[in-house]
Amino acid sequence: MITFFLKFRFQVISLLCLINCYLLVSGSNLILADVPQYLGLKNQLLSPCPRTPNCVSSQEKNSQNYIMPIPFEDSMEQAKNKIYLVINSMHNTKIITQKDLYWHVEFTTKIFRYIDDVEFYFDAYNSLIHVRSASRSGYWDLGVNRRRVEAIRFRFEKFANYEN
Repeated sequence: MITFFLKFRFQVISLLCLINCYLLVSGSNLILADVPQYLGLKNQLLSPCPRTPNCVSSQEKNSQNYIMPIPFEDSMEQAKNKIYLVINSMHNTKIITQKDLYWHVEFTTKIFRYIDDVEFYFDAYNSLIHVRSASRSGYWDLGVNRRRVEAIRFRFEKFANYEN
C-alpha cells in the first residue's frame, strides 16, 4: 500500500485537491443561502430561535437561547445612532433593512464566509433594544452568535459612556 501511494502520490494529492475544490464550490449554496423568509418583526416580536444552539434572542423563552436585551437611556434616535456606529465599527457587516423599529444586519464570518443574521427591534416604550442573532446554516456555532451580541452590547455601552 505504501509503495502504491509513493508511486502515485502526485495523482492522489491532485485527486484530493479536486475533491476539496468540488466540495467548496458545491457547498457554497449552503454558505451563501438566501435570506430566511421568517426574519422580521411580527407584533413587536422577533422570530423565535430554533431549538439549536446557533441562535440567541432577547425575546426567547428557552434559556439556552436567551440573551439580555440592550438597554438605553437616551432617545431611541440616539440609541439607533449608537447601534449604527457599533455595526460600522465591526468587520464584514452589511445593513439589509433599516426601518423605524426594526433593523436586519448580515455578518459574514472571516474564514468560511458563513452569513449570520442579526436583527434589532427598538422598543422605545421599555428603552430596550431587543436583538436576535442566528446562523443561517449548521447546528452549533461554537458560541459565535452569543459572543457577537455581547460584543455589540459592550461597544454600545462604550459609546454611551464616551458621550457622557
